[in-house]
Amino acid sequence: MAQARPGPRERMVFSAAQLIRRGGVTATGMREVAAHAGAPRGSLQHYFPGGKEQLVNEAVAWAGRYAGKRIARFLAELNTPTPSGLFAAMAAQWTDEYTTDGFAAGCPVAAATVDRASPGDSTRQAAAAAFAAWRAPLAEALTELGVPAARADALATLMISTLEGAILLARAEQDVRPLTTAVRELGPLLDAAVRS
Repeated sequence: MAQARPGPRERMVFSAAQLIRRGGVTATGMREVAAHAGAPRGSLQHYFPGGKEQLVNEAVAWAGRYAGKRIARFLAELNTPTPSGLFAAMAAQWTDEYTTDGFAAGCPVAAATVDRASPGDSTRQAAAAAFAAWRAPLAEALTELGVPAARADALATLMISTLEGAILLARAEQDVRPLTTAVRELGPLLDAAVRS
């Protein structure tokens, strides 16, 4: 059965996430989102009465859910699932993109966090929730791989933090070396956390 084409609202949320990951929140305009999504400009106000802030927050939430769902797919593709293999798969998504398409894009959640990090800002809150939506399935996966539950959340936080930092360094240096270094150096620590 063929999947239905996403509606204009879903396309605009996806487009906002894609534009944020390239230029940040400030550089992402509502008209640009509508054009990227192939949606009528008038539909923005209809679907996002809260304006750009609502659209950005929904794009950030989408990105967090997407990252969380990727964990199960990464695990399913591993021949021998291990914490280090899972982290390597997470990083490979970025090394593959950067090798193929260049270093123009990063994580939309990180970009939104950088652009909107003030304490009361709803986008900062959306980013925190997005990271949590990514961290929870990652911690669960680590537990399934044999990491004690008491350590799984902390290691999931370490994995995400390391990956996000490596993405930033890779973009700044225009080189995948920070990603490959992170995989090489963090992998043994992750595997050592597995119960014997």
